[in-house]
Amino acid sequence: MTVTTRGAALADQSDRRIVVCALGITQIFAWGSSYYLLAVLSQPIAAETGWPLSWVIGGLSLGLLLAGLVSPFVGRRIERTGGRPVLAAGAILLASGLLALAEARSFPGYLLAWIVIGLGMGAGLYDPAFSMLGRIYGQSARSLITAVTLFGGFASTVCWPLTAYLEARLGWRGTCVAYGLLQLFFALPIHLWVLPRQVPPAKSSAYEPPQTQNGTSADHRESKLLFLLIATVIALSSVLSTVMSVHLLTWLQARGIGVSAAVALGAMIGPSQVGARTVEMFVARFHHPIWTKLASTTLVATGVVLLSAGSPAISVALVLYGAGIGLESIARGTLPLAVFGAADYPAVMGRIARPSLVAQAVAPTIAAGLIDATGFEGMLAALAALALGNALLSVTLFVVLNARSRASAPERMRPSG
Repeated sequence: MTVTTRGAALADQSDRRIVVCALGITQIFAWGSSYYLLAVLSQPIAAETGWPLSWVIGGLSLGLLLAGLVSPFVGRRIERTGGRPVLAAGAILLASGLLALAEARSFPGYLLAWIVIGLGMGAGLYDPAFSMLGRIYGQSARSLITAVTLFGGFASTVCWPLTAYLEARLGWRGTCVAYGLLQLFFALPIHLWVLPRQVPPAKSSAYEPPQTQNGTSADHRESKLLFLLIATVIALSSVLSTVMSVHLLTWLQARGIGVSAAVALGAMIGPSQVGARTVEMFVARFHHPIWTKLASTTLVATGVVLLSAGSPAISVALVLYGAGIGLESIARGTLPLAVFGAADYPAVMGRIARPSLVAQAVAPTIAAGLIDATGFEGMLAALAALALGNALLSVTLFVVLNARSRASAPERMRPSG
């Protein structure tokens, strides 16, 4: 390697580190000021306004619904313009929605604020960030996606205590203002001044669909089946994480655990996520992302089943659950990249995100209804069944991918002519 080549390689690595750090830090507060916000603020909002708790949580559901509806458009936009303007727009929308939320005096105004926040979530959370990395770096984005999720794993650990601290001193409205200003004067400048301004062409895909004897693409039904399976297991994982994030602290308090202790227990999920993602960073090059997905669904199912069974080892269950959710965030970005390739990755991510976010939108409200009807025990039993079903679906996906790999290998080795 020449001095010039070595210098270019070092510069590229430095640029990648800067991009990862910029995305990672802004992701912490994007998640903390939207997705994780009501885990701490739902009760204070309900107490001040008199709205039912299910109505308050319905704001997040509406936001996730809007995020899901715009996600295909966001993916196509990133393909055309790159991630920088999309993520910057996400920060502006989150800031506008949070400031509107702080001023909401009626329930329609509250929902309107969540519509704006939802648009910001669609343009500013993991899926757009992963799409940008895949668009720029191609298949090598896998390690960068993992690195960004390492930062994102601290979202609940940082923002749940921070939100509780701000709420105790500023009230829930002042907390929303603080987060809105953080998006406007911290996240937005980072997106505008640190993320790449230009969009290098996406590298060629490492995935080549197997060819039939007449040279056409592999069975279209197989591709649709793979997409359906991947979209389903990602959507179910998202449902589980959404319900847990919204209702976990309330459930812990219902078991007689104080607010501070409940927040401390919930904050254990963050380090568990980071720990699992750190391990994945070191071993990812040795395995296909489907193994990450299998490990994720197994750990989540184990943790949720332990909670549903009333295990006294709540901390152990939350550590297992957190590790599984941590790996899920990686699999969400890396599995579609490995299976479908980098060429259309932003558009594929947008299509996968839609059912996931729509499912997340209705899940907290349905879970709240289950709590009203059957108590937390009934809700957790339903989550346990869903987690076990998702683990079985992941095994099915593994079998389909393995069969495709075996079927395509002889064809690729067949001599031409």
